[in-house]
Amino acid sequence: MNLLIKQAHVIDPKNQVDGVFDLLIKKGSIAELKKEIKADGVEVFDAKGLHLFPGLIDMHVHFREPGFEQKETIVSGAKAALKGGFVAAVTMPNTNPPCDHQSVIDNIIRKANEVPFYIFPSATLTKERAGKELSEMADLKRAGAWAVTDDGSWVSDSLLMRRAMEYASMLNLLVISHAEDHRLTSDGVMNESVVSTKLGLKGIPDASEEIAASRDIILAELTHAPLHLTHISTKGTVELVRAAKAKKLPVTCDVTPHHISLTDEMLEHYDTNFKMMPPLRTEEDRKALVSGLKDGAIDAIATDHAPHTDEEKMAEFSDAPVGVTGLETALGVILTKLYHGKILSLSEIVMKMSMRPSEILKLPNGFGQIKVGTEANLTLVDLNHEWMVRKEEFVSKSKNSCFIGAKFKGKAVVTICRGKLWQRQS
Repeated sequence: MNLLIKQAHVIDPKNQVDGVFDLLIKKGSIAELKKEIKADGVEVFDAKGLHLFPGLIDMHVHFREPGFEQKETIVSGAKAALKGGFVAAVTMPNTNPPCDHQSVIDNIIRKANEVPFYIFPSATLTKERAGKELSEMADLKRAGAWAVTDDGSWVSDSLLMRRAMEYASMLNLLVISHAEDHRLTSDGVMNESVVSTKLGLKGIPDASEEIAASRDIILAELTHAPLHLTHISTKGTVELVRAAKAKKLPVTCDVTPHHISLTDEMLEHYDTNFKMMPPLRTEEDRKALVSGLKDGAIDAIATDHAPHTDEEKMAEFSDAPVGVTGLETALGVILTKLYHGKILSLSEIVMKMSMRPSEILKLPNGFGQIKVGTEANLTLVDLNHEWMVRKEEFVSKSKNSCFIGAKFKGKAVVTICRGKLWQRQS
């Protein structure tokens, strides 16, 4: 693809770029980035009034393939991601069969090549995600695994987790921890609070996350192995991570758009589209998460895109599966709540949604920045585009969003991935 993007406001904190530039793409790669570029024989895109970000990167998605294709497929998930402005995502391994064998990773990578999108698969930390025996990490790494996690489960055996972190670190694999002590979670379905008591629903205490996070941080200190805590949700966990960073421990974390914008009060109507894990917490927790993003305690924003069919979500609240979609709404939520809400700058948002995910995952050169000579993976954004989330407009196979009917300001209008123009939205 040859394309000249004219007069875009480029935001690239990695290279300290924040200003209006022209950008020339030749044969799918960034050829020039200058105040003014003249080129013949290329398509010209007038981007005046738009902002150009490095392509967004999601550290946590569930594309459900293999095994749950009725919810999502690799292709449908990738298309939903591209619509949302994402160029890459880390898929979670809780598929059926789980991603604990080379053949499963091979299939994921092969399917991903059907769409101009990057998938960096994570593999299981333990065999079958059972928490009993380490997975064959070296084989999984050779097959293309980018990280290891038992997401959806927490490895409660501390000795096994220590060995897993040591082994993964030797292989340069990131350990992603779903911090949740299931012995405390039990059969809880929402946050343990005044709201859960009022609704008569079994609650999940903050301690279930904080005990697990604390144990894993202590193991990171013991092993010197990098640890990434995903979808943190409580004030206490933010404080634990902040303390770990103060000690220079190799600990990072992410938070979801729904946890920084919604609280457990949203469950008052028993709407299962607000049922997720970890659960929506209190306003005090939500504010602590936002503060963590602002002061750097929280490194990244990840969607935890977790599609389920309408039939599954229409079950009784206690029986409905946990999880919500997020790829097509994430940028709108973040721009509305954090940028237009005057909490984060655009550079800070790009850091959380592109630069830091790329650094934490140690992605190839070119991701998380706009650099001449690298493949074009870019997101053009209209900060002032006002829109409403409509169920019928989702590209994802599943529609279980907690933002249906919400109005946002700011949207990805063009996504360029693998040097190809994916779409233009009106």
